Amino acid sequence: MESYDLLIIGSGPAGYVSGIRAAQLGLRTGVVEKDKTGGVCLNIGCIPTKALIHQAEIFSSHVELEKMGLGIDRSGFNYEYAFKKSRKAADMLSRGVEYLLKKNNVDLIKGEAKIKAPDEVIIDGNRVLKAKNILIATGSRPREIPGFSFDGKYVISSNDALMLDKLPESIIILGAGAIGVEFAHIMNSFGVRVTLVEMLNHILPAEDEEVVQVLSRAFRRRKIQTYTGTRATGYRVENDKVKLDIIDSDGKEAQLEGDKLLVVVGRVPNTEGIGLEEAGVSLNRGFIEVGDFYRTSVSGLYAAGDVVNSPLLAHVASKEGEIAVEHIAGKSPEPKLNPDEIPAGVYSEPQVAGFGYTEERAEKEGLKYKKAVFPYKGVGKAVAVEKSDGIVKLITDERDMILGAHIVGADATEIIHELLLAKKAGIPASVVAEMIHAHPTLSEGLMEASRAVDGWAIHI
Repeated sequence: MESYDLLIIGSGPAGYVSGIRAAQLGLRTGVVEKDKTGGVCLNIGCIPTKALIHQAEIFSSHVELEKMGLGIDRSGFNYEYAFKKSRKAADMLSRGVEYLLKKNNVDLIKGEAKIKAPDEVIIDGNRVLKAKNILIATGSRPREIPGFSFDGKYVISSNDALMLDKLPESIIILGAGAIGVEFAHIMNSFGVRVTLVEMLNHILPAEDEEVVQVLSRAFRRRKIQTYTGTRATGYRVENDKVKLDIIDSDGKEAQLEGDKLLVVVGRVPNTEGIGLEEAGVSLNRGFIEVGDFYRTSVSGLYAAGDVVNSPLLAHVASKEGEIAVEHIAGKSPEPKLNPDEIPAGVYSEPQVAGFGYTEERAEKEGLKYKKAVFPYKGVGKAVAVEKSDGIVKLITDERDMILGAHIVGADATEIIHELLLAKKAGIPASVVAEMIHAHPTLSEGLMEASRAVDGWAIHI
C-alpha cells in the first residue's frame, strides 16, 4: 500500500502550492486531482478572466486609435479568437502546474478521492492510499440561488460565461461583487450591452464606498446600466430573451431584458461526498471549521482555501496551505492569516485594490482615525498616460500607523503592495511619505497620500 507523509486532495492554488512547499520541506507528498490541475483559478477563474480582460482592453483601444485618424473596420471581429487566447493561457498554466509538481517530486494522482479514515484515502473507490496527514483543498463552485438555477443557455454561471465562444448582444449580471464587476468590464469593452444588478447599496459592497464611487462614475460613463439596492424576484424566457423582474428598496418594481442572465452571487465550498462527516470533521454552513495552522477537528486532517470560511481568494488559499504544511513539517509559521493584511483586487477599468480597514468599518467600530485621499489627477504619470481617474485613500491611527489602504485607478492591483508591506512591517505612513519615489510613476500617488495624512501633500 502506498504511503505518504502528506496527501492533498485538490490541485488548485491551495493544493499545488502546498504540495510543492511540503516537498521542499522534505515530506513525501501526493496531490489528488479528479479534473485539470490548477483548480478553479487557473482553469475557470482568475487566469482566463484576466486573459479575457487583456483581450477586451486591446479591443476597446480602437476608440483612441480612431481619434488619431485611423480607420478601423470592426465588422470582421471574431470573439472566438479572444476566447481561444483565454483557454490557451489556462491550459499553459495548468500544464505548468503539472511540470512543477513533477519537478519537485510530488506525485500527481488522477482520480476522485474520499477520506476513509484520518490516515486513509480511497481513490475512485478502489485504490487505497495511506497518509500521516491529509490536507483538504477541494475549492468551491458558483452558488445557485432558488429560482435561478443555471441552465447553461439563458441563466449562466461564471464558469459558463468563461466558456462562451460567442458574445451575446446584451447581458444582465446579477451580483456586483468582484466577479460581476469584472464580467461587466469585459462584456462592455467588447460592445455588449450590460446591466448590473446588486442587492446591496453600492457595487463592490465589501470595498470602501468612496473608492467605489469612482468606479461607479466610470461605469456610468461607459453606459453600464447599474441598479443598486435592488433584488431580483424572478425571471422568464420569452422570444429567446430573458425577462428579469426586479424590485428596489422603495418597493418600485421593474423588468429588465437581456440575451443572457449571469448569476454571480458568491460561491459554495466543495465539501460534499469526500467523507468529511464520516471522518468526524466539523462543518459550519458547508465550510470546514479550522483552528490554528488550519487544523480541523480531527487530528492529522487540515483544510485550506475555499473550503475554509476565509476570503475566497487564490492567494489566501495558497498561503493557508503553506501555513498548514509548514506546521506539519515542524516549522513555526504564523498560526493564521491576519484578515487585515490580505490584499484584494478587482480588475476592472479603473482597477480597485485594498486591504484592512475601510472608513465605514472604522466609523462603525468607533475608532479614532485619520483619513487621507490623494487624486490620480495629481500624479504626473497618470495624467501623461491618460489614466487620471482614481484616488489613493489611507486610513491610519493617530500615530500614523496604517490601518487600511484603498486604491481605485490604473494598476491599483500592482501598487497596493507597497502600503501593505508598510502595514505588515509596522512602518508608519510618514516613512512612506519621506521615501523617494521615482518620477514619473503611479506609485508617487502613494507617497502623496502618505504625506496627506499629516497635511503636506505637494501636488494638490
